[in-house]
Amino acid sequence: MNKVRTRFAPSPTGYMHIGNLRTALYTYLIARKNGGDFILRIEDTDQERYVEGAVDIIYNTLKKAGLNWDEGPDIGGPVGPYVQSERMGMFKQYALELIEKGHAYYCFCDKERLEELHSVQQASHIPPMYDRHCRNLTQEEIQEKLDAKIPYVIRQKMPLEGSTTFHDEVYGDITVENSVLDDQILIKTDGMPTYNFANVVDDHLMGISHIVRGNEYLSSAPKYNLLYKAFGWEVPTYIHCPPVMKDATHKLSKRNGDASFEDLLAKGYLTETVVNFIALLGWAPKGEEEIFTLDELISEFDINGISKSPAIFDDVKLKAINGAYIRRLTLDEFLNYATPYIRQTCKREDIDIKLLAEVLQPRTELFTDIPEQVDFIDELPEYSTELYLHKKMKTNEENSLSSLKEVLPVLEALEDWSVEGIHTTLFELIAKLEVKNGLVLWPVRVAVSGKQFTPGGGIELCRILGKSETIKRIKSGIDLLHSTLN
Repeated sequence: MNKVRTRFAPSPTGYMHIGNLRTALYTYLIARKNGGDFILRIEDTDQERYVEGAVDIIYNTLKKAGLNWDEGPDIGGPVGPYVQSERMGMFKQYALELIEKGHAYYCFCDKERLEELHSVQQASHIPPMYDRHCRNLTQEEIQEKLDAKIPYVIRQKMPLEGSTTFHDEVYGDITVENSVLDDQILIKTDGMPTYNFANVVDDHLMGISHIVRGNEYLSSAPKYNLLYKAFGWEVPTYIHCPPVMKDATHKLSKRNGDASFEDLLAKGYLTETVVNFIALLGWAPKGEEEIFTLDELISEFDINGISKSPAIFDDVKLKAINGAYIRRLTLDEFLNYATPYIRQTCKREDIDIKLLAEVLQPRTELFTDIPEQVDFIDELPEYSTELYLHKKMKTNEENSLSSLKEVLPVLEALEDWSVEGIHTTLFELIAKLEVKNGLVLWPVRVAVSGKQFTPGGGIELCRILGKSETIKRIKSGIDLLHSTLN
């Protein structure tokens, strides 16, 4: 078997959208799993859509995702150049070779004739297709037009009868009647190749063995196959992937404001999360496990796991995967990520930020959720006594007031203001009062935070806030309940 060589060939037209990055990831995984080469080629021939700085975005995105390439524009390689616009001189000779072999021809039809043809076809509800007007010109007629310098394109000469079958690893064998294939343009009037033609020639010259792309290219595959066969080249292995959808009917689209890779990182997702999540968009691992590092993906990935069905971008699943990765971090790693988010709303320097990180980590799915979770630390928010009502804890305003009155003196007398010290003291009180834990701990949590949902329970919050601030807030809770009940 020849060496596996895959390529990711993006156009520098802006941000890296999720579907594009998934193509890059699958391409990378196939190469790495088979001990092959992963090649980066920049397809920049569509200058109208070229975006300044987009090549750097491609480089940075792939590097951040850990998809390091073996050959490419920045590092070179044996089959360069790796930027398509720098390869332009070579394509016409291949088109001329096809003319000689009888698989392509000169077409001298001008724009007006083609527009008129399409208008007639449209009015007759016929699919737009070139009518092959120039396909059978004699050698003399062709030479005459070339000598007269009449502008021309070079078109592929499709077989008029029979069918073309190609194999795709995801969709199986697909057969297309040759009669529906248009004589597509290979070389434009300016001498530049079309995207389809340049792709085939470049893939062959670069020794590409496996081609991963979206299933919107399925309809072009027969044309590619016929080109490979016309040249007598080996046909690569095709892997067409289903689209990534926002929902059942809408494709993900940057134009519609759907997230790019950079956007997801800015929203607080870890790079590892995004890569893991993208891998699962249209691919299913063999077992139940869905959390994979990039190295684990290399060993787990199997083309047979790619689905034919569209993949739905599921925010809930993305968050859950992010939460799983956050819980895998060491406390110091988590603290490093979390500190900027903590400091957006919590400016106090005297708090134990490491303990705060410890209680936040198991409850964090997105770093951007942190500022709202800790915004009570600097200042107790205004809150309603309805927060003291908790069905499961069996608390209400009356018994919460009673509990806080019992808690206040024992916390005021406490000297060991550690989590263990606070825990021991409050549980001794609970035992003495012969009540359920929640009857004491829930009112404490509400009094010190003014919130229903907090990172950690009342004991950790008391330790984080410090003794004087905790006492002050419990007194405020008592006053608030007093004024509500009287």
